[in-house]
Amino acid sequence: MTKRNTITEVAKIAGVSVITASRAIRGVGYVAQATRDRVLQAAAQLNYTPDLLAQRMRGSSSMLIGVFIHGFGSSVVHELITSINRSARKLGYDLLAFNAEHFDAPGRASTSEMLRKLCDGLVLVLPNGSDTILDKLARAKSPCVLVNFSAREVDLPVIIGANRAGARIAIEHLIGLGHTRIAFIGGTPHTGQSADRQRGYEDALRAAGIPVDPAWLKEGDFMHPSGYRAARELFALPQRPTAIFAANDDMAFGVLDAAGEHGIAVPADLSVIGFDDVEAANYVFPRLTTLRQPLEEIGSRAVKELVAIIDGGPALPARVELPAQFIVRDSTAAAPR
Repeated sequence: MTKRNTITEVAKIAGVSVITASRAIRGVGYVAQATRDRVLQAAAQLNYTPDLLAQRMRGSSSMLIGVFIHGFGSSVVHELITSINRSARKLGYDLLAFNAEHFDAPGRASTSEMLRKLCDGLVLVLPNGSDTILDKLARAKSPCVLVNFSAREVDLPVIIGANRAGARIAIEHLIGLGHTRIAFIGGTPHTGQSADRQRGYEDALRAAGIPVDPAWLKEGDFMHPSGYRAARELFALPQRPTAIFAANDDMAFGVLDAAGEHGIAVPADLSVIGFDDVEAANYVFPRLTTLRQPLEEIGSRAVKELVAIIDGGPALPARVELPAQFIVRDSTAAAPR
């Protein structure tokens, strides 16, 4: 078995204290450049790399933030992680990403536990409400922030876009254009965001005295094909809606495709609104009216709150809602006569 060199040996060769050698390798605290160069040269000579897990076990900082992701691959997740990474790097932290349907599932629990111990804190992006790791983190009072989660009450800080309020604005816009037959296509229930957007949809209808018709409520999964299928079902109704609000942009794109296939002109015959304002929303035809989530701000605020907890601040359960911006483009118009 190959002997593992230690920071003590690096310090001895570089002619510095162990604390100085550690600071030079980790890039924290002040170390003169000439001293840092000697330490790094000694570390390279010994092929030394720090044992982060051992450092964490001794109570030292790893300067790592774990990003646990449920549903990796969507444009929204990509923008959130980009923002989280940018903000973390400004504060001297690196990221470790872990993707899973359930972070505490058999076969994944040991990995999530190892990463939790290795990292100074965690950001959970779109976690599943049924994941038992949420309660485990709350009980352990682990440094942790949830991003875009409202499936249930949990004693952990949450940073989220204003889904319900944003959805209500969208429906009020359609009502102002004369629409009364307005359908809603929801996404998966895992994070609670779709349910919040449906509540906003229903709030606006009820406030305007418009009944919520169950026939105009369709389930999707936040993916393009589900929006397409749901729209086709709506178009088959004896009296089809004149407007469709989809719980995200990808499903709204599916609605646009289904409308084109059925010869339904958008927005002359059908108005369509999405949610998120992903980059493609400005390039589809017609350009999509949608709610812009403040994804950059959500990601940066999550990192700011987490680092404050890591630095000894209180980890009080709190929910911070950041407002969505309503973006009117070409996919909405006055209701057809």
